[in-house]
Amino acid sequence: MDGTYLTKEKTQKYADLVRKYATIDGDLYSKYNVKRGLRNADGTGVLVGLTTVGEVTGYAVVDSEKLPIPGKLSYRGREIRDIINHLNGMRYSFESIIYLLLFSEKPEGGEFEEFCKLIADLRELPEGFTEDMILKCPSSNIMNKLGRSILTLYSYDPDPDNTSVENVVKQALAIIARLSVVAAYGYQAKKHYYDNKSLVLHRNMKNYSIAENFLHLIRDDGTFTELEAQVLDLMLVLHADHGGGNNSTFTTHVVTSSGTDIYSAIAAAIGSLKGPRHGGANIKVVEMIENLLDTVDDPSDEAKIEQYLRDVLAKKANDKSGLVYGMGHAVYTVSDPRTELLREKAKELAKEKGELALKMFDIYSAVERLTPCILNEKTQKSICANVDLYSGFVYQMLNIPKDLFTPLFAISRVAGWCAHALEENLVGGRIMRPAYKSVSPKKHYSE
Repeated sequence: MDGTYLTKEKTQKYADLVRKYATIDGDLYSKYNVKRGLRNADGTGVLVGLTTVGEVTGYAVVDSEKLPIPGKLSYRGREIRDIINHLNGMRYSFESIIYLLLFSEKPEGGEFEEFCKLIADLRELPEGFTEDMILKCPSSNIMNKLGRSILTLYSYDPDPDNTSVENVVKQALAIIARLSVVAAYGYQAKKHYYDNKSLVLHRNMKNYSIAENFLHLIRDDGTFTELEAQVLDLMLVLHADHGGGNNSTFTTHVVTSSGTDIYSAIAAAIGSLKGPRHGGANIKVVEMIENLLDTVDDPSDEAKIEQYLRDVLAKKANDKSGLVYGMGHAVYTVSDPRTELLREKAKELAKEKGELALKMFDIYSAVERLTPCILNEKTQKSICANVDLYSGFVYQMLNIPKDLFTPLFAISRVAGWCAHALEENLVGGRIMRPAYKSVSPKKHYSE
């Protein structure tokens, strides 16, 4: 990165200049009624669009007052718990959600079987792509590999800039199908070139679901249990969409509104999800629990877990951020419906994995129970566990490495991103262009 002329001293000088002039008086945000983070003063999101893809509800506004209510998540108007109960652990659950999010209808019978075969066929990467894009150009970060690979797939498309519904549907299906394979091969390349492990590349299995094929591709022996595939399938279903306002999906809308191709929009969304404030949160949870195990001499004692959480909130423990990761959400207040569904499956998987996994489940459960009680001593704000509290733990039980936690989020959420991109193309109508007010003092150039 450092060139002959870009010395350490010059870099420091430039950085100091940026810091000097990139300061804005915080009072100006209130003076000009700026919605920082596109949020209103009461924490509700600024309404910037309409969507039929997904809905997230965590509070009600009554007489201008924000009231906490049990959280709800819906895909195309169907509540997530109703969806999960209907699917009832069936194979290809995630594939059925892809169909629902893209086409608004519940897939049925022979048509759905044909759709699953189509997704399996589309999983195959273009000839030479694995060698040239993944193995010859490995990345230490798999999210980086996903973004670069999506942009490279543009070059393999004979009509990449055609934004007609027909063409974008074809592109979307191929991107959704291929992302899990790119992630799995990208991980194997990283493991080989950065971690000095053997390179293991399995062929795609066309008779496997996306969840099954992913487990097959990332494991040296290619095997998995039925419950493991079922749990990963559930994880993909739960993360597939979260309304139009989450950062990565909003990014999809913003970029798509410019009229650009879907590859650019999805790559931008991946870049957004890579951020630790968005897609990397479950890694923070796992690291916090690891710190708890290193710090607390008896993690089976809830009193000691409670003291650890108090120390975390007081910025005395873990990373000194004052945050209990996995607790709290921008929308959900009383409960996160994804957490409730995942908790049930996490306990079931822990029972299969054995006594140690069950003890770990008890620690996560204690964090979920104790944190709101501690916070309620100082504030009346309602807080609940979000899906990240248990998702990292579930991935660990599935022997999925941390390198793939956030990529798995992308593998799932790309279904929602593509649905929103299609919606923006059809009904958006205008390029997104919010306002920024300049508060820079006026000067002559000679000054």
